[in-house]
Amino acid sequence: MRRISRTLITAALVTAVIGGTAGWASGDSQEAVTGAPVGTAEWRAAGLPDPERMDPAGVARFFAGLSPVRQRELALTHPTVVGNLDGAPPALRYEANARTTHGAFGGARVLAHDARGRGQVALVFGDLARAEHVAVIVPGSDVDAGHVRPLTDMAASLRKATGGNTAVVAWAGYTTPVGVGLDAATGRLAEAGADRLTRFVDGLAAVGAAEPSLFCHSYGSVVCGLAARDLKAKDLVVFGSPGMRAGNVNELGTSARVWAAKDPTDWIDRIPNVEVGDLGHGADPADPAFGARRIAADDATGHGGYFAPGTSSLRTFAAIADGSVRTADDARTADGSVRAAEDIRTPDDSDHAAAGARTEGGVR
Repeated sequence: MRRISRTLITAALVTAVIGGTAGWASGDSQEAVTGAPVGTAEWRAAGLPDPERMDPAGVARFFAGLSPVRQRELALTHPTVVGNLDGAPPALRYEANARTTHGAFGGARVLAHDARGRGQVALVFGDLARAEHVAVIVPGSDVDAGHVRPLTDMAASLRKATGGNTAVVAWAGYTTPVGVGLDAATGRLAEAGADRLTRFVDGLAAVGAAEPSLFCHSYGSVVCGLAARDLKAKDLVVFGSPGMRAGNVNELGTSARVWAAKDPTDWIDRIPNVEVGDLGHGADPADPAFGARRIAADDATGHGGYFAPGTSSLRTFAAIADGSVRTADDARTADGSVRAAEDIRTPDDSDHAAAGARTEGGVR
């Protein structure tokens, strides 16, 4: 009887999640692209260390033991491997990927490019090696190497809002759902994406890049939630989130500061915050009960408007990214200055409790 009830509940939730709101539509089921980079067999045959047996720190040590001439030789002869090895020197990865992408992504530096499936890519805006602050944007559905413009627009907007002082990575490094059907309502693709995101961020640490702030949009927040426990990040900022597969901030198991934004016109608000088996993504991170530091987004519009110029959400995102906001007692005002927010109560940071009141600059 319990099994029948659970089946009926799951069926009802499928109907509610997929058919109950205009925001969600059918999508094609995707096969997650994972595993070693293309060309790994040739790399191994040349007597080089197996990429699947090295973590990013091991990759960094391997390249550190090579002369610059040998490094460049490997980038030239094995570009699809070197260009996708987290922990390899960024400049070397840029050089390797330039050989395979032929300028397809404009002026951005290509830190990773995997042509399998719909394609995955990581694009860098700014000087990743020298920047004092780093931001990584993790997108939701429909973003891939061939459809990266919404993500790069976010990255460009964030970099401009920080005054160019933050290196921003547009990370389309996992297989995203197409549309918002069952793939978007379940965690299968997010689990594969979480592994890839964790390794990518470990790679940033291995090459000495600044500890990043992660900005996770829509289904990307599911990826960040599943990866949270293992991510070497100072901030997790989720917006337009259907849930992070956690009941509250403490369940994420992260030492990062967790922030959440959701504007009142975002259709994601009509998605049921449920989790039954693998269906649904759980509690709403923008709900005060979740315990995230809430970011005001009342002047953003729709599901993709959080990075629009002049919005409170963008100003606060920029303040988080460039280090101006370090606690929930900081807020960014409309003129870009930083002041202590009024009426914000912040319990012990160790339990990641939320800020409570709205402030002028966007944190509430």
